[in-house]
Amino acid sequence: MTDTPYAAPDFTLPQDGGDPVTLSALRPAPVVLFFYPRDNTAGCTKEAIGFSEHLAAFDAAGVKVFGVSKDSLTSHEKFREKQGLSVSLLSDENSDLCKRLGVWKEKSMYGKKFWGIERSTFLIDAAGNVVREWRKVKVPGHVEEVLEAARAL
Repeated sequence: MTDTPYAAPDFTLPQDGGDPVTLSALRPAPVVLFFYPRDNTAGCTKEAIGFSEHLAAFDAAGVKVFGVSKDSLTSHEKFREKQGLSVSLLSDENSDLCKRLGVWKEKSMYGKKFWGIERSTFLIDAAGNVVREWRKVKVPGHVEEVLEAARAL
């Protein structure tokens, strides 16, 4: 849990293969937002497959799950098709939501600095409050931990 739950910023983002998603319109359902750096990369693929494999369990708990990255809807659609994903993916191409939730970070790889998404997950309760955050996520075991927290709501 976060030390102090806080209001999740409302947003409307385009969804691959569907209508745009507005957070406030999903209430009273709890929501999981998992932010990942890029479609079709190793860790991101494992994470998205993990959420897809557990989507029925999240549905049974009444929890909506969405992946978020800066990739385009076209990229998301190809990613979903290639990997057989069932989880919905949202496109935050201008990084607005990423910045508002503090996941747009300066990173470094091989000595080169760049800006990108820090793998993070947020659990939002039925009232629209962020009640749990996972930052700098390591993929193994993560989906199961999020599911356990979601079931406890």
